[in-house]
Amino acid sequence: MKMDSTRRYEVLRERVGNGNVDRRSFMRLLGFAGLAAGVSGGVMTGLSRRALAGGTEIYFEGWGGVVSEALRKYAFDPYEKKTGNTVVDSTFGGEAEVLTKVRAAGSAKGHNVLHSSGVDWYKRWVDAGYGTKLNEANIPNLANVMAAIIKPFHAITPGYLSAVPYDYGTTGIAYNTEHVSKEKAEKLGANLLLDKSLKGKIGGWGGDWANRAWYGALQSGQDPNNITDWDAVWAKVREHRALVLKYWSSGAELMDLLAKGEIWVTEAWSGRVAALQAQGHPIGYFDPKNGLAWMESMFVLKGSPMAEAEELLNFMLAPETAIAVAEGQKYPSSLDPEKVKMTKIIEGLPAYDPTGKLAGLVFRDPSKWNPVEKKERKMWDRIKKGA
Repeated sequence: MKMDSTRRYEVLRERVGNGNVDRRSFMRLLGFAGLAAGVSGGVMTGLSRRALAGGTEIYFEGWGGVVSEALRKYAFDPYEKKTGNTVVDSTFGGEAEVLTKVRAAGSAKGHNVLHSSGVDWYKRWVDAGYGTKLNEANIPNLANVMAAIIKPFHAITPGYLSAVPYDYGTTGIAYNTEHVSKEKAEKLGANLLLDKSLKGKIGGWGGDWANRAWYGALQSGQDPNNITDWDAVWAKVREHRALVLKYWSSGAELMDLLAKGEIWVTEAWSGRVAALQAQGHPIGYFDPKNGLAWMESMFVLKGSPMAEAEELLNFMLAPETAIAVAEGQKYPSSLDPEKVKMTKIIEGLPAYDPTGKLAGLVFRDPSKWNPVEKKERKMWDRIKKGA
């Protein structure tokens, strides 16, 4: 029976572990296996890196684009060099697809650390039974993380954490300054996304029902964390859909649409806009009143190699690492600026809070949003399809 390249690699690695093949022979045989399977380039490079490392593999899943590039360059590569362990990183379009895979498999095997979005997803993973209890003694750099960003996670898991908060940002509104003035944008606020004169030049994130509902709440004059009229919310979402050129599905696609001028207005992730601005694109950004803020964490799933995962998290929270990643991905670090001195670049990022209190940001309340998800997500799915 024909054996694919990944299986060949696993068999060879097992033989090394049993002492039947030395590492030099392993690399030679691995090369033969790649040639026999017609494999070259990136696949073989990845397998070779794993083979040479010889340590524990940690499977990481994140958001791709400039975010993953920053993590790879400033966190994962240095961590691998220091420890001999390997971070096998991949990207997802959203955590829902990861949760679906994990549930279908019946375990989180092959899924170790997630760049998880928000406290609502933290609660969802914990409630689904995939949380862990981190040994904080193995993560001493956690002491430098803002108390304000840890508190919402401890509210869900009192006495322990399944993740470490890593960064934060906002989902505000981006606009092309060559076609939309700052005065107009800030005057209209969330209703800029409903400006009929911009029909065909408006975008939106299609991957998260709650994001669409949050903006529908703002546009219908409601507190997003205390929605009383869902019909009014979805009426605004329908109004927005009629004006949209395209719903983007990833940060990379968001950046591409704005950079090429295919869309002039969209809600957007603050860090992706900062990256565009750094590249010289004419993109403005603002957070409307009660705009959505979020905090991201590095969530460790049940069944992961805990000691190595904790070692990785501690490495990622080291000030030199966390600051370099923050500058690269354009999202402020979770480190407390009153404990760790930030750079001018980080201080200039959207959503950055120099106090470390995060008092001026509005976060999604999981106790209000998670219970209605099943019902309201179906409504967004229907509207997205044109119903």
